[in-house]
Amino acid sequence: MRTKKLQLVVTFHTTADAMAMEQACKKMQAEGRLIPVPKAISAGCGLAWCAGPESREKLTAVMESVGIEEEEIHECMV
Repeated sequence: MRTKKLQLVVTFHTTADAMAMEQACKKMQAEGRLIPVPKAISAGCGLAWCAGPESREKLTAVMESVGIEEEEIHECMV
């Protein structure tokens, strides 16, 4: 079993927002990756951006720069 660690999980209202986040983070060299999430966490698109908790400010800046609005930001053991 792999070790779990505390991560930020950013959920989105739409799949288009999740995909835009992936492109923006790659372009701006922000940490993280898209992961599938259960509907209990995101009733929206079912995808979330997962990154270390130290990345919160950088991810917020990425979202603001491209006009993406998150559904919620969770801190979870992933």
